[in-house]
Amino acid sequence: MTGNVFDVLMERGFIRQTTHEEEIRKLFGEESVTFYIGFDPTADSLHVGHFMQVIIMMWMQKYGHTPVVLVGDGTTMVGDPSGRSDMRRLMTLEEIAANGKRFVKLFERFIEFGGTRPDGRPAEPGKAILANNADWLLKLNYVDFIRDIGRHFSVNNMLRAECFKSRMEKGLSFLEFNYMLMQSYDFLELYRRHGCKMQFGGDDQWSNIIFGVDLIRRELGEQAYGMTFALLTTSEGNKMGKTQAGALWLDPAKTSPYDFYQYWRNVEDADVRTCLSMLTFLPMEEVEGLSALKDAEINRAKEALAYEVTKLVHGEAEAVKAQEAARALFGAPGGGGMANVPTSELDRARLAGEGIGLVALMREAGIVSSNGDGFRAIQQGGVTLNGEKVTDPKKTLAEADFPDGSMLIKKGKKTYCRVVLVE
Repeated sequence: MTGNVFDVLMERGFIRQTTHEEEIRKLFGEESVTFYIGFDPTADSLHVGHFMQVIIMMWMQKYGHTPVVLVGDGTTMVGDPSGRSDMRRLMTLEEIAANGKRFVKLFERFIEFGGTRPDGRPAEPGKAILANNADWLLKLNYVDFIRDIGRHFSVNNMLRAECFKSRMEKGLSFLEFNYMLMQSYDFLELYRRHGCKMQFGGDDQWSNIIFGVDLIRRELGEQAYGMTFALLTTSEGNKMGKTQAGALWLDPAKTSPYDFYQYWRNVEDADVRTCLSMLTFLPMEEVEGLSALKDAEINRAKEALAYEVTKLVHGEAEAVKAQEAARALFGAPGGGGMANVPTSELDRARLAGEGIGLVALMREAGIVSSNGDGFRAIQQGGVTLNGEKVTDPKKTLAEADFPDGSMLIKKGKKTYCRVVLVE
């Protein structure tokens, strides 16, 4: 692609802070820059916050730059205190390694990887390099590390870093205090191994990044660079990607493509432009046009957002299914019937005898998180069965509730599930 990716990232609202803005922009325009982003595998799937970083790597690849995707098995053993009010749960190396492998499978859906030359440089500029910091961090000798690396760090300066300042009142463990040294060492190691000149990260990583840039200068006498990006937040400043069921995951086994689609279809009007510009590859002219829609027309923009993001994460076929299901449920033109609506099966035999309660079925189908949640939803008038409001929290289901062998449960305005009887 022609042009400078720095300008693209700036126009789309990604860039927050840079160590050397003019130099970075010039580098992007003159050579294929090798940069890295780190991902600590603290869970068994990437979530939508990670996807922001993935999108940035995809943009960089489009313009010929080389991502180093760093899986942080080593740093996860310690836990990043940034943005945390308490210490992370310590995980075993086996847990971390299993999560890291799942991360890699997801990365391979978005990023084009290639090999390296004997000197560690990318074999093909623009093809990503996969690295894992367990390869060097777990082999370090502690005394050698604090003599060679720790001497470059001022404790006074570290305590002024935002990631530590916010923890001082509640307590910061010495274990977490080491995280900044380890992340800085990652940058140094990737500079040595792969000629990696830049580190990218969310805006909460600024302190860690600038300490890494400084370590490379002190240890090697070389210039490195850093850049941070906006976190994905609502217009009110709250983190996006949180649902009633928890995080919005990229793994379809944890968040279904339909639920993923519905999350973006239901964002607030004020957040449409941010999401379209940061989470899709739609041209900015189209983003501006869609974002300018008002009142009921803004739903067209939300539908475009949901479709584009779901297509990127789950593929076009799943995006089409999710869109058709949503249109069918909400009566919009282009609905493809009920075939793609989230569906749960119920053994017909369970209706015999004492039967099954509606609340229990809602819990099994994932519509509510607990029986208490289900009872409250009914008592508050928020549940309908085949279009009829349910008033009895203790309702037991019968064959008559399944015309044509199925029923449609709705909770609130936007949560649906179709339950089909099976023999």
